[in-house]
Amino acid sequence: MSSDTNSIESVHPLSRVPAQFRREFGAAGVLVRSPGRVNLIGEHTDYNGGFVLPGAVDRAIYFSVGARDDGVCELAAADVGERVRVPLASVTTSDKGWANYLLGVVDEMQKAGNSVPGFNCVFGGDVPIGAGLSSSAAIEAGLAFALNELFAFGMQPWELVKLAQRAENRFVGVQCGIMDQFANIFGRPDAVLRLDCRSLEFAAIPFSDRNLRIVLCDTGVRRALASSEYNIRRKQCQQGVEALQKQVGDIESLRDVSVALLEEYRTALDPVTWRRCVYVARENERVLAGCDDLARSDFTSFGRKLFASHEGLRDDYEVSCTELDRLVEIAAGVSGVLGARMMGAGFGGCTINLVKSEAVDALREAVEQGYPPAREQRSFFHVIRIEGGTSRLESTDADQ
Repeated sequence: MSSDTNSIESVHPLSRVPAQFRREFGAAGVLVRSPGRVNLIGEHTDYNGGFVLPGAVDRAIYFSVGARDDGVCELAAADVGERVRVPLASVTTSDKGWANYLLGVVDEMQKAGNSVPGFNCVFGGDVPIGAGLSSSAAIEAGLAFALNELFAFGMQPWELVKLAQRAENRFVGVQCGIMDQFANIFGRPDAVLRLDCRSLEFAAIPFSDRNLRIVLCDTGVRRALASSEYNIRRKQCQQGVEALQKQVGDIESLRDVSVALLEEYRTALDPVTWRRCVYVARENERVLAGCDDLARSDFTSFGRKLFASHEGLRDDYEVSCTELDRLVEIAAGVSGVLGARMMGAGFGGCTINLVKSEAVDALREAVEQGYPPAREQRSFFHVIRIEGGTSRLESTDADQ
């Protein structure tokens, strides 16, 4: 989470969060860094059993947690100055939206048979909210990791991933796939991860060219429609699967559906459902071909796939918006920008741009000139590095 106040922003959350924990609870807590993520390509494919290509980034949520023995959890959001105190015997949804991402994790921890005696938690970070960097997964997986460390539950990485996903599905009510939590826990420095969302097999794909930058351009549009439309798209994809099952039988998800098959049975689906399905089929193909591009260091070809992905998200999946389309259009006109697309659930947030290092300033200037809201935003331009996944930090790290 990020603050709107300069006084808070002047102190990095790696120092701010443990300092607040010590002030309020009198001792150093377990300190955890939980990163946001970017997804280079493979949008809306994860919940369809397909392929994605995410990586953890250098923007993160930081947690300080400490044990207590009175059956209560106290959660303090450092960036917004709010707190929630909840008895663990009756974990229910809060009227503070941020708290539900944490309380869902607590609820799932207990349902998994872990005895949580009580804990204090202070958290905060520099992941832009609503920008498509998956701050929600950073919060969920970060707390799950922190509690596992604090109480020595012995949960393995994939267990933490799945628990964090269940928290968002069941408690928050967003039927997200597994990609965001996976990237958060398994992220590696200088690599993106090709994840098969059906088998959960993954491979690290090197992404460390020092002459390239990942740049996020924030529309400034918060994604008010994203959650509701996300669930609608998921239902539409399932409707497409069910219609195709009546025609060809052996189909579990859109992962089993090729573009050729969709063309053959186009009349079996209504036009909207067909467009949703054909986008997913094409995007799966782009992910696999894009990994081959990266293996050859053919970033020009990979960048073209980013532009094609945006076209599909805009025209077939219909989760873009005017502002996202404008930023992609501007980027396409800047020499040295290899690719650009909307990133995340859609209807706002950021575009992701693959940019030669010498073109970063030109892209910033083009956006400032061609997208007036950028001139009014405090922070619209983020140059991102790929880093490792969630980890425990030594308390001395917070003092550096």
